[in-house]
Order: sequence, then C-alpha cells, then structure tokens
Amino acid sequence: MAGAAQQPLPIVVLISGHGSNLEAIIEANRRSELPVDIRAVICNRPDAGGIEISRQAGIETRIIDHTRYADRAGFDAALQTAIDAYNPGLVVLAGFMRILTPGFVDHYRGRLINIHPSLLPEFPGLNTHQRALDAGRQVAGATVHFVTAETDGGPAFLQVQVAVQENDTAETLAERVLQHEHRLYPEAIRRVAEGRIALDEKDRVLCDGIPLETACLLEPDVASGT
Repeated sequence: MAGAAQQPLPIVVLISGHGSNLEAIIEANRRSELPVDIRAVICNRPDAGGIEISRQAGIETRIIDHTRYADRAGFDAALQTAIDAYNPGLVVLAGFMRILTPGFVDHYRGRLINIHPSLLPEFPGLNTHQRALDAGRQVAGATVHFVTAETDGGPAFLQVQVAVQENDTAETLAERVLQHEHRLYPEAIRRVAEGRIALDEKDRVLCDGIPLETACLLEPDVASGT
C-alpha cells in the first residue's frame, strides 16, 4: 500500500528588505518544488519592497514596525506572539535585519533558519563581500544555518560556492552570490521540510539521521556554467 502523502510544512517568513529570497521561495513553492505552506510573511519595516511581493502572492502579510517598541525585548515579544499564531514548523529569516534576543532564538530552537552571504564560519556579520575580496579569497558563497544566540554562528547545513572573478567589486560579487542564494534557500527549506535535515539535542545538524561534520555543498548550476 502506498504511503500517505507528505503534509506541507507550515512556515512563516521574516523579511526586512526587497524580498528577493522571499520571491524565490514563493516561486519554488508555486512550482511544487517545496512541500511547504507559507502561512504568513512578517516584516519589520513598513517601506520594505518585499511586502508587495508577499501581498501579490496572496500570502497573509503583517508589518510589525520595530521602531514602535522601546527595546529589542519588547519587539521580539510582539514578533513571537505574531509568529506563534500561525503555528509554524519552521521560521525562515529571509533578509531579516534584526539581531534577535536569546529568549526568542531559544523559543524556536531547531525551527529557525537563516541565510548568510558568506561561506561560514568565514565572514560573519556585515560587509561580507568586501571582506572576502580584501582577504584575497578566490571562492565566495552563501550559507544556510540554524539560528542560535551567536550572530551567524549557528550550525550550518547547506552552502553554495561562487567563484570570485578578477575584476569583481563588492557589488558585482554580491549580485552574483544573491543569484545563487535564490537556488540555495529553497533547496535548504525543502530538505528541512522533508525531514532530511534536523537539529538534535546537542545542536548537531543531522542529515538523514547522521551528524554532519561540515555543511553540504549545493551542486553547481550547470545551466549558468557556475
């Protein structure tokens, strides 16, 4: 007898900006490449371009303006209440430019992922592309990781590598890495949604039940030659 069809994993996506990774996730879901139910998009900036992307896709969209809260803890409490109303199995940070409090992160332990534009553990934080160029790196990229209280320090599980070109600037490298993020993030979400990737009680990433020593690498995009 055939097994029961997999139920879509309910997710909530948090954004702060243009929403290009959000758009990539939405498009992958439309193509039935993701077994997820995008229950809501929540944004902390009323002027963010990603809000219109979410609304046009017919996704419930909420704005929780962080400037209306006296401190980070107050904002995180309001954000947590809003997220929990959708009962998500996964919370996806897609260009969400806020440092989250340890209590918030702990509440979503194993259910909170982020994408970062470097090959972590190299270059956490900001200005990653310029730092990679200044360090003379020949390969840059992006990483998807579980979120912990340490900024960009949570366990990584999927990366994509992007060759640095001789005439690259921080801007051109950032643009090329971002294009690969649009492949990387949906694939990472798919693996979590399918139960292939999980975080155990020791904060180790399990891939098909086996602890990962290092993050997996996404295969090159043959169509683009990179």
